[in-house]
Amino acid sequence: MRSEIGESLKTRRNTAGARCQSSRLQSGQALVEFAFVLPILLILALGVIEIGRYAYISILLGNAARAGAAYGAQSNGFAADTTGIQNAAYYDFAGGTSSSNSQNGLSQSTITVTSSFACGCDSGGTITSYTCSGTTTAGSCPVGGGHWVIVLSVTASGTYNSLFSYPGIPKSITVSNTASMRVG
Repeated sequence: MRSEIGESLKTRRNTAGARCQSSRLQSGQALVEFAFVLPILLILALGVIEIGRYAYISILLGNAARAGAAYGAQSNGFAADTTGIQNAAYYDFAGGTSSSNSQNGLSQSTITVTSSFACGCDSGGTITSYTCSGTTTAGSCPVGGGHWVIVLSVTASGTYNSLFSYPGIPKSITVSNTASMRVG
């Protein structure tokens, strides 16, 4: 009976030692697996950062175009004020209230703002295009044509520069957003 107990204890000791040795081998295996996966995770993180930066600049340009259009849509006089429209877009893009104040880290000099207006006659919700006389003054609609409408369009364009060069993808991409609003 004593020999059976001794054999049982010896077997338990051998099993515990084998488990301890196996555990040490597996911890090295986890480190090797992590070394293989880490570069893939870093590449994915860089991709997410680049897409986020592109989306951020695109959103800023869209907001700048809307700010310029909102400024110009106040009245016919504001629609003709291209400098005021550009300044409204610039200040919205830079996040500041002057050309030297940039709160989002992007300078207003990195974007281009253009504006144009189109004229037409609104007849029951359908707008028929007519040539503007070069100004935003109200024209006259043909008989039964409804009332004169001016639509201001503001386009804000900028360049997105990626942090790194990727094969098959250009380093810089032009981003452009347009906002249109009815004047007055």
